[in-house]
This record gives sequence, structure tokens and C-alpha cells, in this order.
Amino acid sequence: MEFRLFLYFIIILSAVFHEFLHAWTADQLGDPTAKLLGRLTLNPLKHMDLFGTVLLPLFLLFTVGGFIGYAKPVPYNPLNLRDRKYGDTKVAFAGPAGNFLLAVLFAPLVRFAPLEGAFVLAITWIIYINIFLGLFNLIPIPPLDGSKLLMNLFPRSRFALMQFSFVGVFLAIMFAIIFLPGLASLIYYGLTGQAFLPVRF
Repeated sequence: MEFRLFLYFIIILSAVFHEFLHAWTADQLGDPTAKLLGRLTLNPLKHMDLFGTVLLPLFLLFTVGGFIGYAKPVPYNPLNLRDRKYGDTKVAFAGPAGNFLLAVLFAPLVRFAPLEGAFVLAITWIIYINIFLGLFNLIPIPPLDGSKLLMNLFPRSRFALMQFSFVGVFLAIMFAIIFLPGLASLIYYGLTGQAFLPVRF
């Protein structure tokens, strides 16, 4: 029980940081929409989505032992962005980039620091969860960030991608369950120099 609640806590904080960076990037590029709506904050309550941040991750954690989650999307107006060509792409990528940044920042604690016990296991899961969430959000299926990146870089793909909007989350979940654990473990090894062993504490 404690272990699963810890994982849920990390998922919440990682998803909040993800959305905060969307809001921060949009604000830096000239669009104050998220800031005016109170989303330029690390307060979890401002970013939590009933399905993606509460029901889905808790259901998966307490049934199959896996995890997937996301927070409430940050609203922004691309017409306000100073960079009209790549601004939308920068905002879309900022969230997953934030998750990868957290993984990179914590990785040296596993690679170089002589840590043992529950603390190093906690750091291990923080790194892995953020790698996983970063990859999950890059899946090019609406409404995830990856679809926005693909549509921004290849506008002709917009119509085809929008056909998946209704079942997009469920398709993304299936893709994530099948393919992402192995890819996330590979990236984890590249960052830490150690194999990811999902040990509980």
C-alpha cells in the first residue's frame, strides 16, 4: 500500500511539473493565458484532472500494478506567441522535456552516489516514472503532446490524427503498456549505467 501511494505521489508531482512547464514556456513566449487562469503554478490542485490524475493512475496502480497518468491540459493561445513558426511546437515539447529533465537531474544520484536502501530505490522510481511519462506524452495520438508536435511539424497529418481524438487516450494506453516499459528501461540504463530493477520497498 505505502509503495503504491509513493508511486502515485511521484506521478502527481511529475505531471504537475509537466504542465507547469507548458504554462511557463507559453508565458515566456508571450502568451499569458495560462498565467491569468492560475496555471503558472506548481500547486497540484490547479493541474489535477479527475480521470488522468486521479482515477486512471490509482486504478492501474491498485489493479495491475502499472501506472499511466496525465494532468489537466494547460490552455494557451498560439496566436499570442512571439514565435509564430515554432512557438506552438516549443510549448508542446516543454512538458515531456520537463519530465526528461527531472530524470537527468536525479540520474547522477544512482550512477555516482554511494546510496543504499529505500532512498536509492525511491530515486530509481522517480527517474523511471519521469522517463515513462515523458515518453507517454510524446505518443503522437491526440490529445497527447506528441500529436501536437506531429501536427505542428507536419500540418498535413492533422486530419488523420484528429480521427483518433475520440479513442486517443485508450489507444495511447495500449501502446504504452506494450512498448514503453522496455524503452523506458533502456533509457534508464543509459542515464544511470544500471539496469532498471522494479524492486519495491
